[in-house]
Amino acid sequence: MDPIEMHSDSPAWGFFVKVAFAIAIGATFIGIYLLPGELVVKGYFLISSLFLVFATITMSKTVRDQHEADRLHNKISEARTSKMIREMDID
Repeated sequence: MDPIEMHSDSPAWGFFVKVAFAIAIGATFIGIYLLPGELVVKGYFLISSLFLVFATITMSKTVRDQHEADRLHNKISEARTSKMIREMDID
């Protein structure tokens, strides 16, 4: 496979995604810190937020891996079909 085909994001997009992620995490932590209430409530929100981030990253990686596996499967299927058609044309 062509490496350009596999990775089509621009460096600016990668930078934007990382900055947006950092801002979202920072805003969440500041919001939890400034939240009026007991420490146990703040701790619950912090752990829940961290778990949500972990689950989101894991889910996005799983979806991406499945998509890449499907693309590879389709390429192999397409190559087999092309080979069968070429073999039929020769005969």
